[in-house]
Amino acid sequence: MARTPKYPSIQLQGATVAITGAARGIGRATAEAFLAAGANVVIGDRDIAIAEETATALGSRCRAVALDVGSRSDFDAFIRATEDAFGPIDVLVNNAGIMPLGLFVDESDKLTAAQINVNLWGPINGMRSVLPQMITAKRGHVVNVASLAGKTPTPGAATYSATKHAVVGLSLTVRDEVAAHGVSVSVVCPSLVNTELGSGLPIPASVSLEPSAIAAEIVATVRTRRAQTVIPRWLGAAVDTANLLPSGIQERARKLVKANEVGATANSDPARESYLRRIDEQVTGS
Repeated sequence: MARTPKYPSIQLQGATVAITGAARGIGRATAEAFLAAGANVVIGDRDIAIAEETATALGSRCRAVALDVGSRSDFDAFIRATEDAFGPIDVLVNNAGIMPLGLFVDESDKLTAAQINVNLWGPINGMRSVLPQMITAKRGHVVNVASLAGKTPTPGAATYSATKHAVVGLSLTVRDEVAAHGVSVSVVCPSLVNTELGSGLPIPASVSLEPSAIAAEIVATVRTRRAQTVIPRWLGAAVDTANLLPSGIQERARKLVKANEVGATANSDPARESYLRRIDEQVTGS
């Protein structure tokens, strides 16, 4: 039996951590958690004004840098800025993501491209920017934030689900490629979270998560180097079991809980208005 590689320990006190999409939500909560553990943090976000407000609120060990994760040159600049501020990166958290909802046949090509650009090219660019130096140093850790939608069909979010399936596969494969160099890659798959991204969705209390819960699991991977974490854990086991069932049973189960109706109707909820406006601005460049 192959043994799990023993990765060099990363002490968070004084460590350098870079986090994408961290002006709000899970990213901000993750920055708070790493700062509480003693790390120095640089947050990257397209919305630099909000990112700077967040960094100021979080204190002198937190900096903000403008970042479009879909741009390799932007990501390279983000990595350089992080190193200039606090030294070589110990941990990179690829958190940035967007989730517009609606039927696949109604989705515009531009909206599809935007999701692929942020949700998939973001982690690709991030890992290609930071892994070479981690490999040279023979230590380092990357956390890619995917979603439960990366492990199960998600009607009303087809492209989003596709990108998150891709991030899961990407993470686990790259993990195997770099393990011998002392570098680890973990993927975290949250259920629905109480953030703007999840606004307008009917979130059952049993799977409703706060950003701080996801942040705690992300920080924990620095210690455990766990390959994949579904949050909540019990739901991951349930999804894995459900995926073994015949497709007809799975489809009937989704119909029973009206899964096909959620994504198609959530955008009409006023709670998603400001979030969708920001995505539209990103897609149109206005």
